[in-house]
Amino acid sequence: MPDLPMLMISASAGFPSPAQDDMEEPINLADWLIEHPAATYIMRVEGYSMVGAGITDGDLIVVSRAKKPVPGHIVVALVHGDRTLKRLRRREGRFWLVPEAEGYSEIIVDEHVEIWGVVVGLARKYA
Repeated sequence: MPDLPMLMISASAGFPSPAQDDMEEPINLADWLIEHPAATYIMRVEGYSMVGAGITDGDLIVVSRAKKPVPGHIVVALVHGDRTLKRLRRREGRFWLVPEAEGYSEIIVDEHVEIWGVVVGLARKYA
């Protein structure tokens, strides 16, 4: 991926701020998003169970297998051989995979569940 120019200022998501022409060093998005290339993969999201976390159908997620999953992380897991994207939670001494949208079930982490990795980045194309 080529290096892209990066503005030295941030873009306000509230009220407009004065424009500036200052530039920072170019940024390579792959280098910025991927800390451990050999242990990282990118997946396309299918479905809407994580819309409450800002992740929706068609998004690309960056998943690290190098990062240890802890409660609160969004993870990719294998459940009976099928991949799913959920938030890892701990309740009453048990781990759960919890969706962030209505109409989806929580999944207890048992011997049929394998955590594949932790979501560390998200990419979305608007146009």
